[in-house]
Amino acid sequence: MKRKTKSLTGFTIGATDGEVGKVKEFYFDDKTWTIRYLIVETGNWLMGKKILLSPEALFKPDWDKQIFRVNLTMEQIKDSPDIDTDKPVSRQHEIELYGYYPWTTYWGGGLWPGSMGTSGMMIESTKPLAQAIHDEDNVPVIENDEDPYLRSTEKVTGYYIKATDGEIGDVEDFIINDETWKIEFMEVDTGDWFPGKKVLISPKLIRKINWETSSVIVNASEEQVKNSPEYVPDHELDDAYESNLANYYAKLVTPY
Repeated sequence: MKRKTKSLTGFTIGATDGEVGKVKEFYFDDKTWTIRYLIVETGNWLMGKKILLSPEALFKPDWDKQIFRVNLTMEQIKDSPDIDTDKPVSRQHEIELYGYYPWTTYWGGGLWPGSMGTSGMMIESTKPLAQAIHDEDNVPVIENDEDPYLRSTEKVTGYYIKATDGEIGDVEDFIINDETWKIEFMEVDTGDWFPGKKVLISPKLIRKINWETSSVIVNASEEQVKNSPEYVPDHELDDAYESNLANYYAKLVTPY
């Protein structure tokens, strides 16, 4: 099912022995547009500390009661690596988390052979954990464009969306697949350009993201976006609509 990230903000995180805190926002990687972490505010229990939890830690969510239960104890979470979520989370920070929690890595060449795919399914390790961590820690860290930082859904909300011939609005929300945790669409508020309307933009249409200017450039014209299949925010997205949207853009542009 497709869900908006804003609708998941405020969900309670429940450990096996108590309440951890509330979901504040999400981190996604800008390579695959997949949610990698839930950012959780722990409140008074942990003096307001924010923690990162992988979707892999979640049991089946209780959507009605708005609870994400995790397969961790309060003590495990309390003793987790202290990472400042107000600053960019680098690969080195992630290595600390994956050395502490029994999660599989999602990036190539991580602690385990293979990696965690977008489905979040566990992949069994054939290498002892201690040796894997040692091997990873002894790989030189090279700062380049291939060592990406994670992106915050909260911070990217509000980014300008630019068509090939003009600005069409700004990012209002993200729509994810609640099984794979992939971001399927950005919900765009068109503002004065297309009053009273919102449109969906797939990450596949993104030509470039300029993090310095807070803008997203898409491979479509204003007119092409305006004439795309109508999006009704209050209606649940179904396969037929998504297929129509994909087919519409496929005939007009070459996705990047």
